[in-house]
Amino acid sequence: MSDAVLSARTALVTGASSGIGWETARLLAGHGATVLVHARTTAEAEAAVARLVDVGARRDQLVELAADFTKLSEVAVLAGTVVKHYPALDLLVNNAAVMAPERCTLTDDGNEVSLQVNFLAAHLLAKLLRAPLSAAGDARIVNVSSSLHRTASMNWSDPHRVKRYSRVAAYAQSQLALTMATTEMAPGGSGITAVSLNPGLCDTALLPLYGRVGAPAAEGAAAVVRLCLPETVVTNGAYFDGAVIAPTAAAVHEVRSVKRLAKLADQLVGQAV
Repeated sequence: MSDAVLSARTALVTGASSGIGWETARLLAGHGATVLVHARTTAEAEAAVARLVDVGARRDQLVELAADFTKLSEVAVLAGTVVKHYPALDLLVNNAAVMAPERCTLTDDGNEVSLQVNFLAAHLLAKLLRAPLSAAGDARIVNVSSSLHRTASMNWSDPHRVKRYSRVAAYAQSQLALTMATTEMAPGGSGITAVSLNPGLCDTALLPLYGRVGAPAAEGAAAVVRLCLPETVVTNGAYFDGAVIAPTAAAVHEVRSVKRLAKLADQLVGQAV
């Protein structure tokens, strides 16, 4: 595949070392985009890029970037690198995600690990990359969420769920937060449009959380990439289930809750900025 519809565009894909993220990077490169391939470590990023080249991507389209999202300082450094080298960023695909562990686990930043990796890192990236995203004109942020967000609730008094922990509830809360925050990632007048989606149940590292058989990761990636294409008309804050607009949890549309989440997220990432 090489239709070059994205040949003048630059995309950052987080969590691109495997699964939907890697397949998204492959498809975006096939459309001609320059793809910033993020992974947790330099070795993982280099391996991901090598595999992309093996399946036909041009090496000069690919840039490896490393940051461990369990360390917000590394998220900030990643954003700084992008700002320095890419004054215009057309696409930000917030795909990086981890399963919540069996036991409540806090990062060195003091945040529950799935909340930080799945939501706070995306929140921080969207904030720190606003200048290059705005400079691109008609930039898009695509947040890879989950249908599980509809089962979740925000635990405002204990967002890290230290007192009463459930790995499924923690993971679902992280996806709810990401979906709720989508509209705020693209404020009016910024020239950015942000959407979120459930890519479907795919055979990725997250599948054990769902306990079912999943579709190939490439199918989920195709749903992600569709939202990156200029031919796909999107409105800010829209939530998709695959290719169709779908209902969200009620909290996504509660302005007071969305503002409360934005304030909480700023507090939780404050030390890294």
